[in-house]
Amino acid sequence: MEILYSDADILVCVKPQRVLATDEPGGVPELVRRELGNEKADVRTVHRLDRVVGGVMVLARSASAASELSRQIREDEFGKEYLAVIHGIPDAEQGQLRDLLGRDKARRMTYVAPEPGKGIQEAVLSYRVLNRTGDLSRVWVRLHTGRTHQIRVQFASRGMPLVGERKYDTREDACEIALWSHMVEFTHPRTGKRMTFRKEPPQVYPWTVV
Repeated sequence: MEILYSDADILVCVKPQRVLATDEPGGVPELVRRELGNEKADVRTVHRLDRVVGGVMVLARSASAASELSRQIREDEFGKEYLAVIHGIPDAEQGQLRDLLGRDKARRMTYVAPEPGKGIQEAVLSYRVLNRTGDLSRVWVRLHTGRTHQIRVQFASRGMPLVGERKYDTREDACEIALWSHMVEFTHPRTGKRMTFRKEPPQVYPWTVV
């Protein structure tokens, strides 16, 4: 477990892919406690990354820090930027994707809803194409809402699934999903200082080709 920053209130780490973000056996908090050498350390998840997604993640180390970070997330004061590699090329080099998303709890899948309704929530993200190689595009993504599987569904629903996507695409890419938590930005819950942390994706396919 790579720790980028730690103090008495917060901890910033790099979540490995295929590790749960939540506090359960084998999850990020347990791995962080092990890295800290204290199995009883107060480590709390305040935002989640899908199990298959890796990258920068912030944890709270007290109830008050968790409460303040959660408030920032609710009020869109917590910045989250991702990098992704998608199949296809967006019509515009940059823009905004806006959808209504629902959640099929039985299938554990998110879907684009045709109209508002019970359990339907608006999903908004901004994107910018950074590079293209063949039919693959590397895109920068900033979330404005935090819906489950939001980035994956919004691109897949437009015929541009993420490389390595297995839940919302039928092709079988020989790699992990190309979605990476690249940057987080937030206000320190105690000092009030604005803090930014970045981590580049691993140097494996498809990040090495696009």
